[in-house]
Order: sequence, then C-alpha cells, then structure tokens
Amino acid sequence: MTFIMKKLLKKMPQLRSPIFIQGLPGIGNVGKVAVDFMIDELKATKMMEIRSDAFPHSVFVNEGNIVELPTIELYYKQLKNKKFDLLFLAGDIQPIDERSSYEFTEKLLDLLRNFDTKEVITIGGIGLPAIPEQPKIYCTGNGKEIIKKYREGTEIQDSLYGVVGPIVGMTGLLIGMAGEQNIPGVCFLAETYGHPLYLGIKGSQEVLRILNNKLSLNLDLNALNKEIQEIEQEIIKKTKQLGDLAKKARPGEEGAATYIG
Repeated sequence: MTFIMKKLLKKMPQLRSPIFIQGLPGIGNVGKVAVDFMIDELKATKMMEIRSDAFPHSVFVNEGNIVELPTIELYYKQLKNKKFDLLFLAGDIQPIDERSSYEFTEKLLDLLRNFDTKEVITIGGIGLPAIPEQPKIYCTGNGKEIIKKYREGTEIQDSLYGVVGPIVGMTGLLIGMAGEQNIPGVCFLAETYGHPLYLGIKGSQEVLRILNNKLSLNLDLNALNKEIQEIEQEIIKKTKQLGDLAKKARPGEEGAATYIG
C-alpha cells in the first residue's frame, strides 16, 4: 500500500505545540464542513497533499471539466499571542477499508509526532432517522482530562455509551491510536440526519462554536452561512459522484445521475 505525501513548501514550518483538527467526509459531512470553514476563515496554508492507492479508485470532474484525483490535504496556521498553533486535515475522501485506515493513521501519527503535536481533535456525525431541530453534541476521547477540558462550561453530552455503536473510520481510529502514543485526543460527534446526501450544517455550527470558544480562534461565525453555501454545493457534487445514487438510477431515466466506471 502506497501513500504519497507531497510537500508543497520548500521548508516545513516551525510550529508551537500544535493542536491537530481532522474533518474528513463522514455522516452528514459534519467534520468536513467545520474544518473546511476553519481553513478558509483562518486563511490556513496548505503544506502537504496526500494521495494513495488506498483511496477510492475514482476521480472527480471539476467545473473546468478536468479530472482530479482524490486527495487528502494538510494545512497549518500559526497563531499570534498563543502558546499553540493549528494543524488541519481536510479532504474529499477517507481510506476505503480497515487495513488502509490503520496504515494511513500510523503514517499520520508519525507526522504529528514530528511536529510535537499537543492534542488531536476529530469531528464526526451521529446519523439519526430524522432531521434534528437542535442537534446534540457528544464528546468522547482517549482520556478523562481532555474530555473534561472541552466539556466544562458547555452543554456537550459526555454520556455517549449506549447512544452509538463503534465510531467508524478515522474519526474514531485516530483518537484511539493517538492514545496509545500518549497524545491526548478528543472526538466531537454531532447529531445529524443519516441520509448520504444530507449535510449536517447545524451540527457543524455547534461544534465550531465550541472550538471557537475553547481555543479562542476569533472565527467570524456570522460568515458561516454564506461560506457553507459554497461548501455545500461542492460537497453535494462530490458526494453524488462517489455515492450509490447513480448506481440505483435506471438507464435512460430523465434527470437520472449517471457516470461511467
């Protein structure tokens, strides 16, 4: 299994005890929406592109009718007047199976150790059979202290046991494996509608408010709705390209989504 980590900078930045935040596609795309917004709002710098034969065997077609390989990207943001900087992991896909998820997580943790990463944060969704009017935010982690740090002074639910089953994908796996390497990690899960084409915007907003407060990021959350409209269009387009919707469409049906491959 091959992972190509292409560095985009001549010199890697010197970061101060960075906090790593991951938001990859998942249920409701809660994490992707939240992290994409933070990257744009904080004007984070892309430092690395990651490609692999462990990613889906497909390409996206962009607005210029040019194909793009699925990519995961690493960004950083150096913060003034703070004791920490930020690292972000964003992308259009996740590794496609258990083995590739473990191998990619191991390589990612090697990279995070090189930056002397202070904490790991992942963001995901809990799929419900109906759209929640006011999504609850749950919090779990690999240690009691970091859960307490992010839960204090909030309405975050910490009684996740019995609410959901296993946390699938890198959202959960990264927290568990980081704990084995003594890197504190916390996972935020927002309630959302469990349909593959639904975007958990409200859940993303709630998680952003929590991180904005806890990390004092000074995010302009009023700009979120406008930004989300752009993110939403892009995510829906790529979700349709990757999803099963096209497979179920009848050939020749008017308006049906179709693709080759």
